[in-house]
Amino acid sequence: MAERPVRVRIAPSPTGDPHVGTAYVALFNYAFAKRHNGKFLLRIEDTDQARAKSSSEGQIQKTLHWLGLNWDEGPDCGGDHGPYRQSERLPIYLKHAEMLINSGHAYRCFCTQERLGDLRIQQRQQGLPPGYDRFCRSLSEDERKQKQKEGVPFVVRLAVPTDGVTSFHDELRGKVEFENHRIDDQVLLKSDGFPTYHLANVVDDYLMKISHVIRAEEWVSSTPKHVLLYKFFGWEEPKWVHLPLLRNADRSKISKRKNPVSLEYYRRAGILPEAMTNFLALMGWSFGNDVEIFSLKQMCEKIDFKDISLGGPVFDLVKLTWLNQQYLQKLSEDEFVRHVREEVFSEAYIRAIKPLAIERIAKFDQFVDQNAFFFNGELNYKGVELSSPDPTKGKSKAEVKEMFKELVEILDECYVWQLEDLKNIMETHRAKIGWKPKDYFMPVRLAVTGRKDSPPLTETMVVLGREMVRFRLRDCMKSEAVN
Repeated sequence: MAERPVRVRIAPSPTGDPHVGTAYVALFNYAFAKRHNGKFLLRIEDTDQARAKSSSEGQIQKTLHWLGLNWDEGPDCGGDHGPYRQSERLPIYLKHAEMLINSGHAYRCFCTQERLGDLRIQQRQQGLPPGYDRFCRSLSEDERKQKQKEGVPFVVRLAVPTDGVTSFHDELRGKVEFENHRIDDQVLLKSDGFPTYHLANVVDDYLMKISHVIRAEEWVSSTPKHVLLYKFFGWEEPKWVHLPLLRNADRSKISKRKNPVSLEYYRRAGILPEAMTNFLALMGWSFGNDVEIFSLKQMCEKIDFKDISLGGPVFDLVKLTWLNQQYLQKLSEDEFVRHVREEVFSEAYIRAIKPLAIERIAKFDQFVDQNAFFFNGELNYKGVELSSPDPTKGKSKAEVKEMFKELVEILDECYVWQLEDLKNIMETHRAKIGWKPKDYFMPVRLAVTGRKDSPPLTETMVVLGREMVRFRLRDCMKSEAVN
């Protein structure tokens, strides 16, 4: 059988910050496509309507373009296999769910959330693995019709074989097998008519003629469900490639609680896009001959799955900083000046700072010193007193740290970074925990600016931006100031 034309995709969910993990997977898809004169697609998986945000989609596109990972087909540029947003493809999923039901490979499940909750409790008590007990799979056709006639809400579940094994070939791992009795009857279509990841992912990959599914290894356990769907539809599977997960230094999965994961943070902190793509390429892949510094173009010319190591790559910020320094030193004088002007001292940023700085300086040579925290990334919290040594007059370190933890998690969900929104968020949080204004706002001010004497706090947070404020709060939580 002739090899299919290479077509790969990146399919992020627009539910939060543009993640370094998204860029990592996008990079390998992009490079593989370019190596084989193929096509690289961007598809937006926005079927989780409760969490999907248009602003998040915009940020994803912006940061991927920043890295030079430009797609051939997608929601902004179109293509022959659109739409490229899943929320615009609902009739397609409904049609395919019906096909599975009619062929006996899926069924309607009418179980209530209360019954499913009781089932999970019972399984925990009995030490059983969680999963659906296939109760509705044994309903008679008359029982199903009666429930539909009564308007009982339902989901559509995959009818997984109860015996045998499902296997697939992973290009990095070889043959992978799962016993079917351990595979859950996965929900394919939710009661609101929206598909789950599993149905939408498989249907879209097939209709968009994806030849290689290159994604993170966390999807390995879901792949047998996808293999079964390909089999039930009578479709040819793509080739499967599951990249090793990015890890923290302690080998845990990378998370914002231990390292910044937002690409916007790294752009804001002054990491060059060339350094970031070089760094992400080194996550599990070897260029060969101990070469560590190479361009995106060079990676595209050399990428091969056989050079990917499955040992969990460590997201080492020291290594990223070192790489960035190497690229900084290669900049021409004109390039250096342009980067500083555009990324550090842009006209828009100086204009935003001016109203906050104007009353604090008498001469222009005081501007940078008085406002250094607007231009720094990490702050030095050594000697900063965030807590009171006298518990009768203020809050302890432990209390301040817990307050920061709650606040930053609230700010993680704040996507409209505007003055009134931030004021309301912090005032609501302060009132909820019952703190006096001075006990609450001064530690936040010190964490965000490193100074007691600074412009109005909320206005400063607006100018610093969402990424830097959240980074500094988390960074401060690691410092001796609260430990």
